Amino acid sequence: MGWSFLFFFNSVLLGFGLAMDAFSTSVANGLAEPGMKKGKMFGISGVYALFQFLMPLIGWFCVHSIAEHFEAFRKYIPWIGFILLIFIGGKMVIDGIRYKDEPVERVLGLHVLLVQGIATSIDALSVGFTITDYNLVMAIVASLIIGLVTYFICYGGLIIGRKIGSKISGKAQIVGGIVLICVGIEILLKGLLA
Repeated sequence: MGWSFLFFFNSVLLGFGLAMDAFSTSVANGLAEPGMKKGKMFGISGVYALFQFLMPLIGWFCVHSIAEHFEAFRKYIPWIGFILLIFIGGKMVIDGIRYKDEPVERVLGLHVLLVQGIATSIDALSVGFTITDYNLVMAIVASLIIGLVTYFICYGGLIIGRKIGSKISGKAQIVGGIVLICVGIEILLKGLLA
């Protein structure tokens, strides 16, 4: 495939498809922290976009260099996302129940954000297989488009979650944790049924 409208259109569609897990996680984060500042929202969206940008490139690189090893690893990708999101979501639910009457400040730290970024974008490694006919520059541009689409979708998810979270304040962290658990189960089921 060369530089064409179809190339850009496919990249945008890939971005939308890959961003759905990160969108759901963004909604959960907005629910859990309804007082989140805009700067933090920009940062969270940026982290998810960065991972969605990097993972297809890593997958593309693996196909072009160590394909036989990557193929063996591919079956574990859904399990990794599942385990990470179940752990984070479960912790949010437990903390929400344990500290239900106390306001929670800075729910989402950098460590948790990075784990979420990996968990929600790890399936994008497989996109490296779908763009194998791209040269390096095309793979970078496609990944950049995927990252930009993810950024805007995640920012919207944070806004939605924040608005809903401010209305259900005391239970928001529990709801956010349940959403993350559901996303983890969805990633696993998608991977097993694919």
